[in-house]
Amino acid sequence: MKLYLIRHGQTDWNVAGKIQGCHDIPLNETGRQQARYLAEGMKNRPVTHIYSSPQKRALETAQAIAVSQGVEVTALSGLREVEFGDWEGMTWKEIEEKDPERYARWVRTPAEVTPPGGESRACIYERVGAAVEQIVREAKGDVAVVSHGAALAYAVSYMLRNEMGSHREVIVKNVSISTLEYDRETGHFHLIQANDISHLIK
Repeated sequence: MKLYLIRHGQTDWNVAGKIQGCHDIPLNETGRQQARYLAEGMKNRPVTHIYSSPQKRALETAQAIAVSQGVEVTALSGLREVEFGDWEGMTWKEIEEKDPERYARWVRTPAEVTPPGGESRACIYERVGAAVEQIVREAKGDVAVVSHGAALAYAVSYMLRNEMGSHREVIVKNVSISTLEYDRETGHFHLIQANDISHLIK
């Protein structure tokens, strides 16, 4: 089976460079147009179901695919964005100015730094991993998984944990599609394509 990992469309906070985290920011008009382009791009990738973060920006993106393909969306809390605590609503420049020491450590080794009041790496990995396991357990065919930049990076890391030396490209582009194949016999995932945004080229 294939899993299409998709980041949500653009929001006003994306444009402003603000960290969204738990904040439930909806898509802006550009994001809604991106979601429509995404739905077109997914027509050659038919899915049996869509799993999405419960946050508005992800659900709106997922619904565009759902309407196009006539499939249902299941919201999974494990797919929500990483909680950045006190850093949410701030830009990276503002964080660097307010908390330079922690910011410097974050730049060097982000997986080892928890933002003040934020979610630890262990907690993120556990909940995202649990969501992945639920999806592959329930899925009856190829599926789309709509989530967020940081959460998807953890999902890819979890999926490819048994694939030594594999390319773990962080998913950064809005409405990018990264394709992984899951082998039910071995329980292993294989990355086929990362960060495809060809559907946005018009």
